[in-house]
Amino acid sequence: MRQVNVGVLGFGTVGTGVVKILLENSHLLKARLGAELNLKYVADIDTETDRGVRLSPGVLVKDAFRVVTDPDIDIVVEMIGGEGIAKDLILKAIASGKQVVTANKALIAAHGNTIARAATQKGVDFGYEASVGGCIPIIKSVRESLVGNRIHSMVGILNGTCNYILTRIAESGSAFAEALAEAQAKGFAEADPTLDVEGYDTAHKLAILNALAYGMEINLEDIYVEGVSKIDPVDIAYAREFGYKIKLLAIGKDNGDSVEARVHPTMIPFADPLSSVSGSLNAVSISADAVDRMMLYGRGAGMMPTGSAVVSDIVDIARNLITGSVGRIPVLSYQPEAIRRLPILPVDAIHTHYYFRFAALDRPGVLSKISGILGDNGISIRSVHQKGRRSEGAVPIVMLTHRAKEAAVKKALEEIAHLDIVRDQPVLIRIEDENGGD
Repeated sequence: MRQVNVGVLGFGTVGTGVVKILLENSHLLKARLGAELNLKYVADIDTETDRGVRLSPGVLVKDAFRVVTDPDIDIVVEMIGGEGIAKDLILKAIASGKQVVTANKALIAAHGNTIARAATQKGVDFGYEASVGGCIPIIKSVRESLVGNRIHSMVGILNGTCNYILTRIAESGSAFAEALAEAQAKGFAEADPTLDVEGYDTAHKLAILNALAYGMEINLEDIYVEGVSKIDPVDIAYAREFGYKIKLLAIGKDNGDSVEARVHPTMIPFADPLSSVSGSLNAVSISADAVDRMMLYGRGAGMMPTGSAVVSDIVDIARNLITGSVGRIPVLSYQPEAIRRLPILPVDAIHTHYYFRFAALDRPGVLSKISGILGDNGISIRSVHQKGRRSEGAVPIVMLTHRAKEAAVKKALEEIAHLDIVRDQPVLIRIEDENGGD
């Protein structure tokens, strides 16, 4: 029986998960693959910490470059993370003719075009299923299962930390800081949660999905990003009254000559399946011409779920090696010559529905002044709600709009913010609702 030699770089949380699956499910993998996946090396600078995994003598080494240059290694699995040494090791592995697997979404979002070109030119496979959505097979679905579809849009909850925080605020009414502290205590959030809660982690994943779905180069820089750190429990409560939940969404839409690509808190109706995705779970909803609409749902992070996705890539690539079909699927879904520099639509040019909340003095004519400014900017109001008085004499005025242009909305809100009857900055949350009216 053929043996495929694997070298894992990085023995942290996910790297440990990969190693556990390769060792504990070795007989299952052999039965399904028809070959033995031999874990020849695990490289990590820390060779002393007990990870709860028993490795054979000589498997755990410190020198990662020894792994990527070993002529016997067939597949290199990068689990180090970051954009520094990880990039160097991946490019060195590719130059050495190794097949490569990674879960490193930040690296792919920043340097994926370079890595994809290198892998194509060298004729090796590059697998990165685990970079988006943990165990959710979203990359395989877009690259393979939906290959005969024109994908109209992708809308996803792609960060478990943010989803957990928003779920806890909705359930308990706690403030953002309290919900974040709970997420950190449960291990759902890092000590420095900025990458997650400010939306950047989600943007990395959206940049990758856009490239696969729309045949464009990976473009992280032009994605509009807004996080959840400013979400107030009162807005989540109002959303519930209107039949909405607030989720941090990654939104990618095909506009023909451009693509919408934005990450921000969004109100979605209870009837939308994404609204029921709670806790630390992830989900992606895809709209395409042949399948209509489909949704993938599951654990978006964690040692074993992410490790499962990594092992799926290892097995896929091992099958390609065994059958002599390496390069069967293009790295970025499209043939290299078909990939375009498709522009991302500036956020000011999008049209969607909006939720506004104003803190205004309780005086006659206040509502007409605010409505007048909105009307002057072409913004049509769908509904208005005014709640109880605040102690300082200001009352919250909440509005939902019909579809409007983002640039007009921002201009109107800036004018309203300067009114002497308005206290605090107006709150804006975008709404994705197909039945919300035009």
